[in-house]
Amino acid sequence: MGFLLDKCRQMTNLSTVQIDILDKLSRSFPLVSDLSHAHLTVYAKVADKDEIVVIAQIEPNTSFSEYRPNILGTTVRTAEEPLVWRTMTTGEAIKGKREWAWGFMLDMYTFAIYDYDGQIIASVSFETNSEELRIEGYNYLLETAYKLLLNVKLPIDKELYRPLSASDGIIITDKRSKIVFANTAASSIYKVLGVGKMVGHHIFDRQITMHITKETTVSQRPYEKEIEAGNLVLIQRNIPLMKNDQLVRTVIVVSDVTELKKKEKELLIKSAVIQEIHHRVKNNLQTIASLLRLQSRRTNSEEVKAALRESVNRILSISVVHEFLSQQDAEIIDVVEVAKNILDLVIQNMLEPDFTLETKFRGETIILPSEHASSLALVVNELIQNSIEHGFIGLKQGIIGLDITTNKDNYLIDLYDNGTGMPEDFNPQASKSLGLQIVRTLIEDDLNGTFELYNDHGTHAKINIPRKVEGGNSR
Repeated sequence: MGFLLDKCRQMTNLSTVQIDILDKLSRSFPLVSDLSHAHLTVYAKVADKDEIVVIAQIEPNTSFSEYRPNILGTTVRTAEEPLVWRTMTTGEAIKGKREWAWGFMLDMYTFAIYDYDGQIIASVSFETNSEELRIEGYNYLLETAYKLLLNVKLPIDKELYRPLSASDGIIITDKRSKIVFANTAASSIYKVLGVGKMVGHHIFDRQITMHITKETTVSQRPYEKEIEAGNLVLIQRNIPLMKNDQLVRTVIVVSDVTELKKKEKELLIKSAVIQEIHHRVKNNLQTIASLLRLQSRRTNSEEVKAALRESVNRILSISVVHEFLSQQDAEIIDVVEVAKNILDLVIQNMLEPDFTLETKFRGETIILPSEHASSLALVVNELIQNSIEHGFIGLKQGIIGLDITTNKDNYLIDLYDNGTGMPEDFNPQASKSLGLQIVRTLIEDDLNGTFELYNDHGTHAKINIPRKVEGGNSR
């Protein structure tokens, strides 16, 4: 929390080490607030003043309360927060009342936060309503939340100490792994497994574990397990509370992820089917291209051969998009990679054996949804074909390049060659070329972009596409 660091440096006499402790502890504040079902507020003493400042304020995900104004960063006189100040000066844990709104009182609990030398550096208050206090064993739950704050291992594992949801089951065991608290959500989950009363049993008792058919340690999370029990899939997170290297208590968070896992499995199946469809479409397009090649060999007309060759390249440019989609889960495409593959295909089909072509790709990556990527692939194919067919007449070598830049609203694509350029009397707007008509139609109608051809040490095709067509992340 950068705010906490700044406020402590600006307004308190806390040392760098003490501020660092509070900063690291702050990463556990949301979990502590959720565990205690309470609003958590942390105060520090203002330097050289009879005031305290609010350095952290957390609202719980596990309980509802009326709107509370944001008091983060505000200061109050110590006399206005007597419980907080008394705890800050004596270390005494205190229970009292706070008026949340006119005539509406909350139960308030204050505790001290210490540095490594046992010196008080802040005070934390837990504020909750009487409805929460009807939870059987709430005092034990609150005590555990505070112990977690005191005994948390620094630096804090963000995943282990991530916040709770209202549907999470909470189980607390003592140093002998005996269950001393289980909330309603935990009891409901285990009730489905035929477990009645949980409190008083050991977490490893046969009654608790008899329905577990499979346990898997969650990858890269040593304190988490995925458990299959009956028809349920559970994620169990164990948070040990240590003191002097001895286990004093364990907080176990149990989440029912059965429906989530079911949806994940359905998505995996759907993704696999879609990938297989793309693979088959690619194969079918390549088959069509092969048939057109056979037809080309059977004709003696050079004009027909050229038309069939162009058709083959157009078909293969679309097959490149489907090949990429068949190899990944997302329906989005890296345009630069597609352009490189299309260039390779066109070179194989059109380049004369004695011609040396150099390719240059520069700039940012464009990620587009598959339908737009297919349109852009056809555009790139037509422009590359034009360059190879018309741009290097009489030359033995040349360059085809692709430059991509982006701004806030648009992708700017410059596909160029260093060939002979367009004839002086050539008008791209009036041209009857099928290739240019395809390019203009795809860019203007499918991609809502603009297209410009001009000479500059060769031919440049400048394409401007609005970024609203993107379907993924640009980078």
